[in-house]
Amino acid sequence: MPSANRQTAMSGSGVRTGQDYLAAIKDDGRRIFLDGEEIGDVTTHPAFREGAKTIASLYDIAADPANRQLMTYASPTTGKPVNRMWQLPRSVEDLRQRRRAIERWAEESLGFMGRSPDHVAGFFVGFVAGKDVMARGGNDKFAENCVRFYEFCRDNDLYVSYTIVPPQIDRTKPAHQQNPPDLYAGVVEERKDGIVIRGGQMLGTGTVYSDYVLLSTIHPMKAGDENYAISVAIPCNAQGVKIYPRRSYALGANSMFDYPLSTRFDETDSLLVYDNVFVPWEHVFVYKNLDLCRAQWFETPAHIIGNNQSQIRFVTKLRFLTGLARRITEMNGSILQPPVQSKVAEIAMFAATYEGLLDAQIETAAPNNNGYFVPNAQSHYAAMNLQSWIYPLILDAIRELSGGGMIQLPASAGDLFHPEIGVDIRRYVQSPDFPAEERVRLLKLCWDAVGSEFASRHHQYEKFYAGAPFIVRSHMYRRYDFAKSSKLVDKALSGYGPNGRN
Repeated sequence: MPSANRQTAMSGSGVRTGQDYLAAIKDDGRRIFLDGEEIGDVTTHPAFREGAKTIASLYDIAADPANRQLMTYASPTTGKPVNRMWQLPRSVEDLRQRRRAIERWAEESLGFMGRSPDHVAGFFVGFVAGKDVMARGGNDKFAENCVRFYEFCRDNDLYVSYTIVPPQIDRTKPAHQQNPPDLYAGVVEERKDGIVIRGGQMLGTGTVYSDYVLLSTIHPMKAGDENYAISVAIPCNAQGVKIYPRRSYALGANSMFDYPLSTRFDETDSLLVYDNVFVPWEHVFVYKNLDLCRAQWFETPAHIIGNNQSQIRFVTKLRFLTGLARRITEMNGSILQPPVQSKVAEIAMFAATYEGLLDAQIETAAPNNNGYFVPNAQSHYAAMNLQSWIYPLILDAIRELSGGGMIQLPASAGDLFHPEIGVDIRRYVQSPDFPAEERVRLLKLCWDAVGSEFASRHHQYEKFYAGAPFIVRSHMYRRYDFAKSSKLVDKALSGYGPNGRN
């Protein structure tokens, strides 16, 4: 079957092109179901083809010889150029270079593709940077599996997505108490050459486009959940893997002109069902180990390095939204009004503050006990918490600046070409220095960013991508330097008493 040959067919090809990528996922046997039908080829189906083209464009950027220094480094194994998303950072400068490469990719989707190939790559960088954690408790063999898989993905420029959250079935019960117990993805059989997985897992964002999916769990588990305490890599076309995407926003869009973001940057989110999927031992990294399944995320640098990519991507998105807000006020002629300038400045303030936290976490990065540099945790989790708070505020600010103009638009691009409708639109839907077509194009872009179904998904995504807000705040609570704050309180208390100054 196709999945059995995926790894053995590759041998360190280095950076691949967009054409290489599309050829690899075209008709490869993966099973995707949408609107009651099974999809044969994601590279040509109208629900997915433009998203696939966007991912392909990322690979073309990395493969372009003009971008070699920006986007690649030499593989320690083959010496060939490989994608910088896989680089293990040995210095602050390595983190800066990684940031520049990720930012270049993020610009292609204006920051709207959150689970592009560089996302889960960052988690594997963190796993390998924390190999000692992955190996503890006699887990050496599985830790070595993780390193080898990382090297394989690095040297073949693969796209890995993940499903690390169980379905929302009954959150009052742990995994092993669900009825039946194989609702959550876990081990149902152990064989000499591997294990068999059965159950569902979410949220497979980007999985329709990826080569492999990392199946694990980031949620806390309890004693009895050992069968679900795993971390394994599975080809997306493996026998028994079924991918159920949500509604395609690209398929619902009537044209790229009317929905410029929905049509090109919908990475889709999917429920994955693992129906007796065989996983060979070499693709198992954590096995029935509750403590290690949790530690792989938070005691290695994985959670920080992986989500550092998300924050680099989010900075790019904030820049886009800030530029969009200013452009709208320029078009409407309201930019010279102090209240409008204040509202635009508010958006810029959020963007600058967030970018400052990204700068801080990289510039104050420090090596872990294996010598790999990790972004500063305090600044990192401050940014992560800020993200879900400021995004809806920015969207609301853009809505205020746009007013009714964003919804009083032609039904479609076709209206512009109609001999009668087009005349009226060009007369009544215009702004100084912005003819009707440019005004409509800008405001339709704005609607797709803040008001469409695609935009609503992004509102939800930025709020919950890192977990429920109280969980994200708990990361901040654990990582803030309260000791330094407490010393200042002690200093204040020690400086005076009932009789005045001490």
